[in-house]
Amino acid sequence: MISFPLLVVFSSLLLPWTQGTPLDGELKSRTCKPKQPAQPPKPVHQTPMQDHKNVTTQGTYPNCFPALGFAMPSSVPSTVANWWCPYNTEYAFVGVSYEVTACQSRAQMNKEFLDIRQKFKGRYVRLYGACDRSGFYDDVVDAAWNSGVGVHALIWFGWDDPNIWKTRRDTLMASLHSNPKAKFVTRVLQFGSEPLYDWALDPSDLLAQILAAQSGLKSLGIPVTISEMAYGYQEREGDGSMDIMGAIDVIDAHILPFFSTRASTADQSWPIVTDDFNWFISNGGGKKLYLSQNGWPSTTYPGVEPNSPDAVADVPNEQVGVR
Repeated sequence: MISFPLLVVFSSLLLPWTQGTPLDGELKSRTCKPKQPAQPPKPVHQTPMQDHKNVTTQGTYPNCFPALGFAMPSSVPSTVANWWCPYNTEYAFVGVSYEVTACQSRAQMNKEFLDIRQKFKGRYVRLYGACDRSGFYDDVVDAAWNSGVGVHALIWFGWDDPNIWKTRRDTLMASLHSNPKAKFVTRVLQFGSEPLYDWALDPSDLLAQILAAQSGLKSLGIPVTISEMAYGYQEREGDGSMDIMGAIDVIDAHILPFFSTRASTADQSWPIVTDDFNWFISNGGGKKLYLSQNGWPSTTYPGVEPNSPDAVADVPNEQVGVR
């Protein structure tokens, strides 16, 4: 049985992006055949990067959260104004995805978040999976505050209970409002991981949930997004996926070239990667783009299989994929 590491890198781009390669990322079971246009889409224009609409005043780098070297205050501030670092100071490696299905204790998360910050110089933890233990997100907030990292929070749909996401939504929203530290460490709320690709909700219903979450979090200054592949948006375009792209505050993108119909070896994957980059740049309206899930697998198994007969999954290719 193969399992992926607990900690997985995610990264960030400036728009228009100018540097950096995708780093190692977590791979979720899938078999998909992304559209491959004859000519890769190109940005129709360069749009200046926009801060999300709920926060109009950003901090001054490096005296802002979660800049490396920023010292956490001894008490909780009274406002998020001038708290968060500007998006244009966040690029290349910014942190890791962190699976929480093991329901880690507060002590364990304190230790591991601090390791992410100090050893790997990470600024963010992007949550993956779900833990339904009472008070779990309060433990996440405490660990994030103590270690000085921001959080990409997640409402996880899952596949077992079609309604559990509603409980998770309500629980997380309650924690964001009741915990005084939550708005100071929660950079964004992800309303699902690949909810379009998985058809977790009808896109119109998903849009309604995003808009409701934005309204509910406006007073806290927490933006809302989904974590999704370009392919997920493309396949659901006729069902309203681009309305979701227009509504989200920032972009959390999954870049997974191994699953392309053109995949071969990791060292030949950059054109596939740039196709997805260009699609997000062309369609993202200048919004901040984080690579929340990316990488190349070292093996395949049912559910994690290539769509190209030439795709090679082994350790050497995985190592190339993280460079």
